[in-house]
Amino acid sequence: MMRVSPGPTELAARLPRLFQPSRVDYANCDLTFTVDPVPDDAINRLHLLAITATGEVVVCESSEGWRFLPGGRREPGESVDELAHREAMEEAGLRLDGPPVVFGAHVAVSGDPAPHRPHFAHPVGYWAYAHVPATVVAEPTSPPDAEQITGVHTLPPTQAIAYLEVHDPDHADVVRLAMLAGILPADRG
Repeated sequence: MMRVSPGPTELAARLPRLFQPSRVDYANCDLTFTVDPVPDDAINRLHLLAITATGEVVVCESSEGWRFLPGGRREPGESVDELAHREAMEEAGLRLDGPPVVFGAHVAVSGDPAPHRPHFAHPVGYWAYAHVPATVVAEPTSPPDAEQITGVHTLPPTQAIAYLEVHDPDHADVVRLAMLAGILPADRG
């Protein structure tokens, strides 16, 4: 995992909503956000800040109208790299043009006695975010048992933030974090 600069204190001051502890009832867990390194084997979910050659961000829309960065849950025996490649193709038809680099994560502390899936890290797991260069090369494969993707968009970072803000403020803040950390270029005016 790359070390993000500016440091965690300054980032928390600039992105208070992202760094504020929260509760996710459907997962029965408490979340806090970190830019500290996380162990690969404890990553239960991964979302991608997929960046095109022109510096745009890939965002998805589902049949339910949800807007999000492509990604999802880890399958048994899957490496973080395999997870990134699978989710990129399933949700956005992306070819990853480099390795995914984790730059932030929600620390998810479960209140359940057992993990949601037997292979998940428990009771502490990570919902990580990785940046990766990528190219849209196909339609999303959208397996029948997965979210059905109705739109894949490549947007300048500030437009991606506005688009994501409608449904997923955390993902919008992750894009803001990437801009503050210099992972994403400033929008061209």
